[in-house]
Amino acid sequence: MTPLAQRRLANFKANRRGYYSAWIFAVLFTGSLFAEFFANDTPIIFQKDGEIYLPVLFTYTEREIGGYFETEAEYTDPHVMRMIEENGWAVWPLHRFSFDTIDWDLKGPYPSPPSAEHPLGTDGSATDVMSKLIYGFRLSVLFGVTLTIISASIGVLVGAMQGYFGGLVDLIGQRIVEIWAGLPILFILIILASLVEPNVYWLLGILALFSWMALVGVVRAEFLRARNFEFVRAARSMGVGDLTIMRRHVLPNAMVATLTYLPFLLNGAITSLTALDFLGFGLPIESPSLGRLLSAAKANLQAPWLGLSVFVTLAVMLSLLIFIGEAVRDALDPRRLVLTD
Repeated sequence: MTPLAQRRLANFKANRRGYYSAWIFAVLFTGSLFAEFFANDTPIIFQKDGEIYLPVLFTYTEREIGGYFETEAEYTDPHVMRMIEENGWAVWPLHRFSFDTIDWDLKGPYPSPPSAEHPLGTDGSATDVMSKLIYGFRLSVLFGVTLTIISASIGVLVGAMQGYFGGLVDLIGQRIVEIWAGLPILFILIILASLVEPNVYWLLGILALFSWMALVGVVRAEFLRARNFEFVRAARSMGVGDLTIMRRHVLPNAMVATLTYLPFLLNGAITSLTALDFLGFGLPIESPSLGRLLSAAKANLQAPWLGLSVFVTLAVMLSLLIFIGEAVRDALDPRRLVLTD
């Protein structure tokens, strides 16, 4: 590891709040990636008649495991469970409900309050809230990371072109960015999202149209500053191409500011997805969405556990990302020495 990297790592660790937030977020996100092994309505593994099955990874029809139907086996069916237990054994997840599992044996009205079987209660469709939070957390982070990568790539490209070439390219680019930024983004997103049946890819494309502008100004300023440095002039005088100079000599200087903004862009992407889902213009209704769970909480004010659980999940997730962003900013600041709390 280079001395510069060591200093940046030391600065990152010196920000205790951001350092511990990074570890907490990493543990939560890594755990959510394996949500099917912790919260699911199918066994992780089971043996029947001497043969091993992995329903958490593969789909089996009921006939394949000794039943009568050609449809996918319904492991919450008492007949299927009895058939497995009489001729083998099964290992179940700790929480035997997925985000879309309807508890048909639920006693009393729903949404039902927290209980031993449903630690965070159920929503208006008799599905488990805790499972929805786990799967919704994973979906929100993965969607946000993908959108952040797409937006950062476009923003860095546009800002680099404006800053490096300047002149007419910069002038026209700035006017386009100003016009684009002045559009009523939320209303346009709602209109576009209502024109077609929403899905992940369509929603990513719509949000990417308007989320790339955050990095343009920062990258443009860095390229404007660095394009007249001595090493850039020397490379240009030696016949090095513009794209090579931009990629090899100027872009590394701009990446420091870019990386500082990424956690905040991720926050904005997650918030935008949650807002669109809450308004009903986001992901398909069968998706494990935090926004739709928040909408269910609004429709069931007599069930405060719905709103509280979503609020705590979003507050913790967004706060951790903000703290990580602050630590990354401190780590990449060249004027900052190693500090201790």
